[in-house]
Amino acid sequence: MMSEPIRAKIEEAAAQAQAATRNEMEYHQARVLILINSFVRGQNKPFSGLTKLAKLDFLLRYPNFMERLLPNGQESWSEETRPTSMERQAVESRMIRYKYGPWDDRYYPILGALVGRRLAEYVPRSSGLAIRLTVDGRRLARALAAAPEWEIVAARAELLREHFNISGNRLKDMIYTYLPDAVDRPWRSEI
Repeated sequence: MMSEPIRAKIEEAAAQAQAATRNEMEYHQARVLILINSFVRGQNKPFSGLTKLAKLDFLLRYPNFMERLLPNGQESWSEETRPTSMERQAVESRMIRYKYGPWDDRYYPILGALVGRRLAEYVPRSSGLAIRLTVDGRRLARALAAAPEWEIVAARAELLREHFNISGNRLKDMIYTYLPDAVDRPWRSEI
């Protein structure tokens, strides 16, 4: 039988772990919300394609890889979007190599949470996934993008839109062609 102080410590540790997971998921939801809103330009139109979302999010989270795809490399960054030396050494949050390149197993829970919070809605399509931000979702995305802690993410999302507003398959092909070190690895290994 477990003593009461030990049980209390275990329950407290479990509660802290749940809170950290919840905060991490909210962070990913905010980034994805900003990214989608950048591509739909704040309009009531759907963002089509989970492949496209995953590849754009990969470039957003890995600025070194994004830089290698930008037309003028380092010269493509504005002063506000240029990665810091710390960002060049670290990764915001790891992705894995999966069937069609970079992937994060959290995309379905992230999108489900956005829908559940009425910030987005699924749009019926004959194939694939489309998601549309609701009025509240667009409003929150704009507010987040204006917040100091999210300004750089919003600016980089705009840079992505400017240079990579193409299909998910074309993005995948670019990554396979120009970023082989991101995909020449076993499935489910970290990038």
